[in-house]
Amino acid sequence: MSSISPPDDDLLEEVLSDLNPEPAREIVIAPDAAGDRLDRVLAAHLPDVSRARIQALMAQGALVFDGKVVSDVSVKAKAGIYVLVMPAPIAALPAPENLPLSVLYEDAHLIVIDKAAGMAAHPAPGTLNGTLVNALLFHCADSLSGIGGVARPGIVHRLDKDTSGVMVAAKSDAAHAGLSALFAAHDLDRVYTALVRGVPEPQGGLICTQIGRSPTDRKKMAVLKAGGREAITRYQVEETFGPAAKPHAARISCRLETGRTHQIRVHMAHKGTPCLADPVYGGGPPSQAVREALALAGLARQALHASVLGFVHPITAENLRFETPPPTDMTNLMALLRQGA
Repeated sequence: MSSISPPDDDLLEEVLSDLNPEPAREIVIAPDAAGDRLDRVLAAHLPDVSRARIQALMAQGALVFDGKVVSDVSVKAKAGIYVLVMPAPIAALPAPENLPLSVLYEDAHLIVIDKAAGMAAHPAPGTLNGTLVNALLFHCADSLSGIGGVARPGIVHRLDKDTSGVMVAAKSDAAHAGLSALFAAHDLDRVYTALVRGVPEPQGGLICTQIGRSPTDRKKMAVLKAGGREAITRYQVEETFGPAAKPHAARISCRLETGRTHQIRVHMAHKGTPCLADPVYGGGPPSQAVREALALAGLARQALHASVLGFVHPITAENLRFETPPPTDMTNLMALLRQGA
């Protein structure tokens, strides 16, 4: 009979911190229960947690065994101690908060805003307030669509917390359904401005890959050889900074043809030209000139801005297009890079 090893304390602490959980649940799998499908075995040991919930938690990297995160729901159970991290419950109803919003357009059906970097789209473990949802609940009062659920009213798409730019939210259920259909069909114009390390080759083209959860780091997405979902980004270099023979950085326009999690950040890193100051996909350090410019500009987040959002109004059929320039931290960085700082 093999011995049952305790979970890796360092990894468990990292998972606990990341998910802001309730106390972790330890599940001891005896040797005679090993060999069956893991999610089924766990569900049998946790009668108060549904199998679907266990699968969702595993996909989030909330299950640890023998010092490693287990995210594949179809693997066979092994004898030993599994630790399942249960995220802390989120308040049933987010509270309205009087937060500043840059409103670009608003009618009875939808609202378009220029989201500031640092604002999450909706409440989640670790970010329970100060989100766009909290701000919209205050601004729109009772007119926000409820289709997204109590935690995500009005939300039909998201920008990463530290990505700035144009977002649309639904104020009526009809608009929510219509906007969701547009996003599902990729029938919108979405253009981002990115500042990247170096210059991608070629300087324009189409990136088409499969993107899914990284097999080595549950916090990251990655380009996968098999599995994942199709991700397509059309990009074009618009400006380079530094010596013509070997530029330090570039400004790139990225048009999304799909909308996967972290798509542009993953694709730019895959090209070897990650977004500047990206804490997750940034790779190696930039040149000395770029490091100095970053410090002077005060850019403390990935240099990525959703600059254009165009779509047909789901109720009025009006063609709408919104464009905003990158915020001060990115424009300051570009000015410094042009000066050769």
